[in-house]
Amino acid sequence: MIANVVTMEDLERFKKELLDEIKTLLSNSAPAKKQFLKSPDVREMLGISPGTLQTLRINGTLSYTKIGGTLYYEYADVVKIFEKNKHSNR
Repeated sequence: MIANVVTMEDLERFKKELLDEIKTLLSNSAPAKKQFLKSPDVREMLGISPGTLQTLRINGTLSYTKIGGTLYYEYADVVKIFEKNKHSNR
């Protein structure tokens, strides 16, 4: 029977390789943002009421798609509105 000796250097090298591998896996599998959001998600994201969201739809500020009885909004469009209404304290 052959005995293998594991040194502290071996363990340190293994730890570094394992951590590097985990970092690579985590960076490649970052959670994807939804491309389409439902009304409750948009209201929460913008901090607005259902009536305000309806106003944004009616005046054409926020485009939407209606499938069945559900309204969907593109994530990118919601972010544009969020950025457009950003205020600076200068």
